[in-house]
Amino acid sequence: MPSKVSCLYLLTVVCWASALWYLSISRPTSTYVGHMSVPIRKTVKPQKNITFTNIRTRPLNPHAFEFVINEPKKCESVTPFLVILISTTHKEFDARQAIRETWGDESTFGDIRILTIFLLGRNTDAVLNQMVEQESQIFHDIVVENFIDSYHNLTLKTMMGMRWVATFCPKAQYIMKTDSDIFVNMDNLIYKLLKPTTKPRRRYFTGYVINGGPIRDMRSKWYMPRDLYPDSKYPPFCSGTGYVFSADVAELIYKTSLHTRLLHLEDVYVGLCLRKLGIHPYQNSGFNHWKMAYSLCRYRRVITVHQISPEEMHRIWNDMSSKKHLRC
Repeated sequence: MPSKVSCLYLLTVVCWASALWYLSISRPTSTYVGHMSVPIRKTVKPQKNITFTNIRTRPLNPHAFEFVINEPKKCESVTPFLVILISTTHKEFDARQAIRETWGDESTFGDIRILTIFLLGRNTDAVLNQMVEQESQIFHDIVVENFIDSYHNLTLKTMMGMRWVATFCPKAQYIMKTDSDIFVNMDNLIYKLLKPTTKPRRRYFTGYVINGGPIRDMRSKWYMPRDLYPDSKYPPFCSGTGYVFSADVAELIYKTSLHTRLLHLEDVYVGLCLRKLGIHPYQNSGFNHWKMAYSLCRYRRVITVHQISPEEMHRIWNDMSSKKHLRC
């Protein structure tokens, strides 16, 4: 007889499919235009359990948002070795489910505790918000704050993740921030990079390090206005497709962000915060921020691969899992 969870899961899949079909024929896709969002008009009550010390000046960027979906007790009973923060959007249910069933499966590594958290803002469509709330009630792996979920608010989404770790999971050893279209080679990440049997690192940050400058072409997705960032070079930063850091850095970045002018380019903004903290990101060529054709031996050498669909994710995971005995 089917379990209650499997029945709820099937109901969620059917509801998602129905909602997305309805939206596609009856409503235009809602988009957000502009650089930064304004929080949903609602009185923000300070949470009593949110306290950060050593903030003595008035915040430039107060991050005055509330958690509207939260998992505050995820780290109460166990201390995770690794927390994976995955930036996603409301319509990406298939991607989230693919991650849950492949590299994001929290039970894969037995005694090595892995925690997977999906990060979202609020959508302008109430139907999509309701669908995510139902999904959260089944899987308990979604965190949402009440800013508008949009490309230009990716920085807010990442800062929400930093805030969540610092507040609700400060004893974790490592954090990974990535996106929902990324395949992660967890064996390489856990055993070759982080090495659970070694002493945990502090003030550690690694990924695919980029040394570049602002793009002034207004047609570019990565356009940066001079009045927002007048300098000709960015500090070194890791591609937002995937980076890893020690958990102590989460609170440091969040607290630094409160006094750092907000930029819509999330990975650049994290780099600015790291420069203020005097933390230099380490280059690691295993983090790929581009798509790579699949081959078993090639994927065994990397940590992340970009632009992977849910179908590809299942196919790659199944092939790599079934051929661990083969040598390259």
